[in-house]
Amino acid sequence: MDKTEISKLQGFLRQRFGNSSIEVRSRPQKTDSCEVYLGDEFLAVIYVDDEDGDRDYIFQMSILEIDVEEVEL
Repeated sequence: MDKTEISKLQGFLRQRFGNSSIEVRSRPQKTDSCEVYLGDEFLAVIYVDDEDGDRDYIFQMSILEIDVEEVEL
């Protein structure tokens, strides 16, 4: 993923979630994915899927049980 593609993904996520603090960063020594952060907190990895001739993206976010337990209702 080049800088232009990462910038487009960042703009998309900021607009979709209404949060200008979302940052998409390249991954060292990886060209098929990038990382998503909210401030300094890591959120997810975005992978490229271009198998069928289309260039799509897979947003993969793990949620730890301990993080869910800390949420106040």
